[in-house]
Amino acid sequence: MEARFEARAVTKRFGGLTALAAVDFALESGIVSIIGPNGAGKTTLFNIFTGLYPADHGSVTFNGRPLLGLRPDQITTLGICRTFQNIRLFANMTALENVLVGMHARITLRFWDVLSHRGRFREAEGGLGLRAAALLERVGLRAHANDVARNLPYGDQRRLEIARALASEPSLMLLDEPTAGMTRGEASALMRLLRELVADLGLAIILIEHNMRVVMEVSDRVTVLDHGEKIAEGTPREVQTDGRVIEAYLGTRRGQRRHAAG
Repeated sequence: MEARFEARAVTKRFGGLTALAAVDFALESGIVSIIGPNGAGKTTLFNIFTGLYPADHGSVTFNGRPLLGLRPDQITTLGICRTFQNIRLFANMTALENVLVGMHARITLRFWDVLSHRGRFREAEGGLGLRAAALLERVGLRAHANDVARNLPYGDQRRLEIARALASEPSLMLLDEPTAGMTRGEASALMRLLRELVADLGLAIILIEHNMRVVMEVSDRVTVLDHGEKIAEGTPREVQTDGRVIEAYLGTRRGQRRHAAG
């Protein structure tokens, strides 16, 4: 059976440095975390998945459709969205406006509809506003709809990023360290939200995360990278006790090798 999302033998080089070496990855449903020491190649893999980097070799498919060579906006239109390790909100726009921006991939208005501000435009505008408010409600930010993004607490900004990502109506979300900078309570609340999104919306989620407590509690499966290679894959418990993973995190293996891009 073909996986919903699948990468085969993905390889990426930067000059003489091999950042990814024939990495295989597959996801059918639920939440899969990609972990590894700094420089393991995790974000490089995400950048290939979402069209920011070209791969030197390999293939990536989503629902059987090849992704390599597509632009990021084309990949978004297919139903894949992504957040970044560093928050990338529109800082001077409100929470509601940020979510509305995320809907651009699904807006079907023609140029003359927008120019005239009549009929279809007014109907669409009202519907988009209601949907944006509903997404803010889902992530617990409805009361902050009119707050400027830069004034929101850090944890709420992370939640707003997820609401904006949901606005593109994805079936697959790629989240790059979504709990970075959060308190333990904020991280626990976000884990509950991610599980709700999987259960309620049928979303699949690929997660890069350094917080091992989050990884072990929220993941259905875990893939481990080290120096651009996949060294382990399995359930959280299986990965947690894998000798190769323990060595990679303790830094006792291949210690003199140069690190791949992150």
